[in-house]
Amino acid sequence: MPSYSLPKMAISLVLAILAAVALIGINETGYNQSTGALNDIAEASQTRSSLNRLLQHVLDAETGSRGYLLTGDPRYLEPYNAALAEISQSLDALRLTYAPNADEFKTLSQLTHHVQRKQAEMDLSVRMRKQGNEDAWKFVLLTDVGKEQMDAIRELTIKLIGNAAARIEVSQVQVRRSLLLSRIGIAGVAMAGLLAFYLYLRQTTALKLAGERQQQALQQERDLLERQVRDRTATLAELATHLQQVREEERGHLARELHDELGALLTAAKLDVARLKSRLGPPAPEVSQRLQHLTDTLNSGIALKRRIIEDLRPSSLSNLGLTASLEILAREFSEHSGIEVTTSLEPAELDESRQLTIYRLVQESLTNVAKYAEAKQAEISVRSYDNHVEVDVKDDGKGFDTGQIRPSTHGLAGMRHRVEAAGGRLSVTSSPGQGTRVSAVLPQNLPAS
Repeated sequence: MPSYSLPKMAISLVLAILAAVALIGINETGYNQSTGALNDIAEASQTRSSLNRLLQHVLDAETGSRGYLLTGDPRYLEPYNAALAEISQSLDALRLTYAPNADEFKTLSQLTHHVQRKQAEMDLSVRMRKQGNEDAWKFVLLTDVGKEQMDAIRELTIKLIGNAAARIEVSQVQVRRSLLLSRIGIAGVAMAGLLAFYLYLRQTTALKLAGERQQQALQQERDLLERQVRDRTATLAELATHLQQVREEERGHLARELHDELGALLTAAKLDVARLKSRLGPPAPEVSQRLQHLTDTLNSGIALKRRIIEDLRPSSLSNLGLTASLEILAREFSEHSGIEVTTSLEPAELDESRQLTIYRLVQESLTNVAKYAEAKQAEISVRSYDNHVEVDVKDDGKGFDTGQIRPSTHGLAGMRHRVEAAGGRLSVTSSPGQGTRVSAVLPQNLPAS
């Protein structure tokens, strides 16, 4: 990852965290302010309702008292008494409400005073009416004292109701301000979130491009390494092929030298021994034994020379062809190893190098049979087709696991390279206890270069 990506990722992360914290803070602040304002609105509304009920109860009490005074019907006293009880409860509740506010509590005290005076005036009128003091209650009824008290009660009640309405208005303004703050805050957080998302997309794109560039660089390195491996493999294959050709040429040269030089020496020595025998006449028994031993030794040397030459470069391959050379190889191998070898050989039109490749393949396969297979029988087959030749060497030995072939198994590796260098392919089939089969397919003609 490029080094510049870390600060950008840190900035994106910080912006995301700040946006989340700001959103939570704005929500909490708006919630707390709105909750407080709504509580104030509810409390002010309740206070206003209590004041309205108080005024209504005072009016109900006055109406009940006047109805009783005018009619003398006791039924009017029921709403009057009920209103007086409600007035006391309303005043007690209002005292608790206004206790924290000194100014409004003072106004409530004035209202309470006027309400109490109004209650006293009404109570006096009702009591005089009950006692039959007509002049007294009529005098009280006709005076303006009750009206002054009611006006004062209305005025103070309206003042307190106005204060409650003002508190409601302030709380509503606070709610609107909180909503506006939340709106602005959420819009700001949304913008910050969009910015963070933009930075994230930009960073993701940058990382993707950096990853693609890195993948391209890696792919270029892999391609370069593959080309180098292919080039070096081709070079090594060419070198191995060249070394095989050089080795075959050296072996051919050495075989010719042995055939010419050493053959001439041994033949001359054998001829000299024959001349000695003819000139000595009847030799002594000891001399005759020495001469015969010398002759046998020279014959063994000649046979050894011939065997070494055949191993180095089979002369039968050049003189007799591939089929005869393989039959001779099979016969000599069977004589030396004691393993029965059967052949099924079809003549094939191959150049000298490919004939030598098949011969070496069969020779190496038989050598492996003798060393490792513990076989009793082996079979060599050559089948010729229009475009290719198939060669098989099979045995009934102990076999092996082809998956466990070590890289150090140079015999199989050499055979495979020799066959592939000739344009063919080699396969080895084997399993424990089932014998081994070495198969090669070579084209009849060399591919055009």
